[in-house]
Amino acid sequence: MEFVIIWNFLAIFHKIYLSLRQIRFNMSTELVTKELEKKKSRWRLILGRDSNVFSDVRLNDRQSIMDAALAAVYDNTDGNQHGKQGGHDASMPNLAKWLTDIRTFFPQDVVSVIQSDAIERKGLTKLLLEPETLKNVKPDISMVATLMALKGQIPEKSKETARELVNSVVDEIMKRMENDLRKAVTGALNKKAHSAVSNFSSIDWKRTINRNLKNYDSDKKRLIPEKFSFFERSKKQKDWTVILDIDQSGSMCDSIIYSSVMGSIFASMPALDTHVVAFDTEITDFSELCRNDPVDMLFGIQLGGGTDINKSVAYCQNLIENPSKTMFILISDLYEGGVKRGLLRRLAEMYENRVKIIVLLALSDAGKPDYDVDLAKDISKLGIACFACTPNRLPELVEAAIKGLDLKKFEHTEKS
Repeated sequence: MEFVIIWNFLAIFHKIYLSLRQIRFNMSTELVTKELEKKKSRWRLILGRDSNVFSDVRLNDRQSIMDAALAAVYDNTDGNQHGKQGGHDASMPNLAKWLTDIRTFFPQDVVSVIQSDAIERKGLTKLLLEPETLKNVKPDISMVATLMALKGQIPEKSKETARELVNSVVDEIMKRMENDLRKAVTGALNKKAHSAVSNFSSIDWKRTINRNLKNYDSDKKRLIPEKFSFFERSKKQKDWTVILDIDQSGSMCDSIIYSSVMGSIFASMPALDTHVVAFDTEITDFSELCRNDPVDMLFGIQLGGGTDINKSVAYCQNLIENPSKTMFILISDLYEGGVKRGLLRRLAEMYENRVKIIVLLALSDAGKPDYDVDLAKDISKLGIACFACTPNRLPELVEAAIKGLDLKKFEHTEKS
């Protein structure tokens, strides 16, 4: 009897065990299937509708919207749900909705890439001039570059919206750069001020002598002053002159944007006398515009055209009054259309006169820039630091220049 009970119990337990195994197997299979479907859906979105691979994959509502947004740019379709064939026309259906969709369903860095590709592949530049479209665009460097290039075509009704977009990007860069750049400059200047006397040239000698006659040493026949009196200075003397010389080539657009913000920050600092110059084959001095509003400067930039670096450096040389207290920053890819020998001679003269010279092949977060390698090497041989720089490293670089440190170390760091 006991044996029968035990046997029945074992039989029941075995059935439960088999059922649990089957459930576990089914759950595992379901999980594997879901994960596989998820991966297949991702590949389907990546490869697009034109690919025959994963054509049987069913997308959910969210994925269908993402697919339509991507198809509008990357597939040979018009981006609608039916896959209607279309060419690379200069328009897309419901552009405002498309911009909203990509900002809703994709990360910000991906949105920037998709927007840039849409402009390049689908010719959407003119549609960006509509205020309704601009309101939906994610403000970023590439959008500012596009608006700078289109500035002459922007209609009156869209100018204010375009300016707001550019201003939002400039404000973002300003927040990122300003504090560190100010700290770097003020820190370097304070460490260079060793004298307890405010300014020797401002001493009021008559008042100082009269106040210290009681300290006259008759044995040594010397007046030993305890306190000095100074004339009030009507205008604070500038400690340093900073000159930014910016290449207006189309390839330098990101660098131009960052440089304009840098110039605006420098111009707002009382200790610095700041000059901002931009050039192609002609030279424009943007110092006043940059001091008031860097956005005005950006809309004043003329992208493209030839390049005469030598001519611009010659102009900047005339702005130098005290070489040992001057920092000259040339931002250029060095594709010189002017006289290379003249350029090298001028840079050598400035360097020998103790001007702190920095040649930035790019001021950008982008990858390795395209530049004239041979001319860069020739400049480097003069002892001048010549390299690409990210905005994050700029404060450290400026501080080192003011302190008189060797800037060549930055060249090696950026190359490594």
